Amino acid sequence: MKTLALCWTRNPAPAYKPCRPPNRKPNNGVWKSRNNMNAFLITNICAVTPEKTLEKAVIWVEDGRIKQVCEKSELPSTANALPKIDGKNTFALPGFIDLHIHGFAGFGVETGNAQDLLAMSAELGKHGVTAFTPTLYCGQPEDMARLLRLLSPALGKETGAKILGFHLEGPFISPAKPGVMKPQDIAPANLEVLKNLYEASNGKIVSMTLAPELPGIEPIIEFCRSHGILLQAGHTNATYEEFALGAARGVTHATHLFNAMSPFTQRAPGASGAVLMNPGISCEIIADGVHVHPDIVGFLRTVKPVENIILVTDALRPTGQEKGPFLANGEEVVLSGGVWKRKADNVIAGSALTMARGVKNLVDFGYTLPQASLCACANPARLLGLSHTGRLEAGYSADIVLLGSDFTPLKTFIQGKEI
Repeated sequence: MKTLALCWTRNPAPAYKPCRPPNRKPNNGVWKSRNNMNAFLITNICAVTPEKTLEKAVIWVEDGRIKQVCEKSELPSTANALPKIDGKNTFALPGFIDLHIHGFAGFGVETGNAQDLLAMSAELGKHGVTAFTPTLYCGQPEDMARLLRLLSPALGKETGAKILGFHLEGPFISPAKPGVMKPQDIAPANLEVLKNLYEASNGKIVSMTLAPELPGIEPIIEFCRSHGILLQAGHTNATYEEFALGAARGVTHATHLFNAMSPFTQRAPGASGAVLMNPGISCEIIADGVHVHPDIVGFLRTVKPVENIILVTDALRPTGQEKGPFLANGEEVVLSGGVWKRKADNVIAGSALTMARGVKNLVDFGYTLPQASLCACANPARLLGLSHTGRLEAGYSADIVLLGSDFTPLKTFIQGKEI
């Protein structure tokens, strides 16, 4: 095992590479058409591209896609007659893509209500999110299957943020690192259970958090790889060597880095150290300043390629909800110190973060705005093999958010339609 670990760290995967599962084909298709102006300009903006920010910029949108992003002086004269939307000196970023979120504005996956999921999509759209993967808690396999059957009809019916598919956070996780998952819901690796979940979702599972050190996990990994499901190591007590073996098998992404995983120490690097020491492993980060210390979030970009850092919220159902009771995964929670805590024992249950706030926090923690935009937009798109969204570039879907100077989302466009 030690030889494997040494080889793995000395021969890392390329720093910037498509992180999608090996058998997931790039999604080059056009998203379901939405009504929109055929062509228009978004003017008076500061456009944030992966490389830089463009002052006094203009975005030319046509047929739901970006035709051109440029400074006003570079806009062809033929476009001057197009209808204009005044950006009023806002920042223009690609729409946010949240790959780990349980709920928002009082709507969540645990209700098993497709209309609630569509309402969640609509509310997220108002907050700058243009795509997301609703994340199911670890649960009894039959309960998770029931939720997937009830929720999957919502896909394709969104009026807000696009539902990319489901992220399963369990049930094959480590009993030693449950976080707030209920111990009785944690299951041993079982391929038939996974097949039933996949069938219940109508083939709409796109990512799965598991513990790579579990006995019998190999068939689970193989099934996910063959079905294009992104494999994420999380709620794991893996040793450094066990994580290395999991990475070699295809578990190349980490769920909420540093949280609910074996820590980094000088004699036992653990799962956290394995992620830090291999630049080819991508990772989620909850940038609320509570789940991970702000200085550690800032430090992360100095040891990992920014292209492999994915901003997520891990937000719970009551995030953005104005009135109580506040419930998450069947338990009452209270907002304390910027996070949701279980009322019963004061244990952190999840985040109250929004993607817009997360981008602001990344900037406050030392990231440039283009870097923060990568973490919230282009990186998650690339991770799932979405080649048509996540960037303010010609040919990409016109999924755009306009942010005020305080990073408050003011306007959101999905395929050129204002939400």
